[in-house]
Amino acid sequence: MRNLIKIFSIVSLFGFYSVEAQQVVQRDTLSGTELIMTMDSKVNAALEGIEDKCSKTTGGNIVRENNTDSGIVTPTKPPKIYVPSRELSNAEICRKNPRILGFKIQITTVKSNEEANEVKAYFRKRFPNLKVETDASLRPNYKILAGSYFTKQSASSDLSKIREYFKSAIAVQYRIFCSEAK
Repeated sequence: MRNLIKIFSIVSLFGFYSVEAQQVVQRDTLSGTELIMTMDSKVNAALEGIEDKCSKTTGGNIVRENNTDSGIVTPTKPPKIYVPSRELSNAEICRKNPRILGFKIQITTVKSNEEANEVKAYFRKRFPNLKVETDASLRPNYKILAGSYFTKQSASSDLSKIREYFKSAIAVQYRIFCSEAK
């Protein structure tokens, strides 16, 4: 009886896991390369429905040709999207996203909040023009960070000055506010 129950449970498990899948070949719309996927037919039908909705032009954009006798109706072409061929300036990047991935100078890492406050006070005396902050995301350790820079090269001049007082200072990637960055 136990063997019969085991056999029945194994057969029923395999019965539930049988999923119909088909091989689907899609064409990339930009480069025209083929993409071969294996998916369930219901998923494929849902994706095709979504793609059809995306490919249709918005309603009301129908233009009649000059020949009224033929009665031919042609939809307008969707507008072309202009992509600039040049690299965006920092101001253009900041306009789109005020917080970006840039660089900060990590002065040092300390073990307590009191030590962090002491280091920050010492740093502010030496460098009053640079903003300094504490990152407590690695508790119990605290990172002391200074400045905001778009690139590592823009941080290098301040980094060389800071290394006179803090030998372990390095430039690290960090989320920065565009308006504060150099």
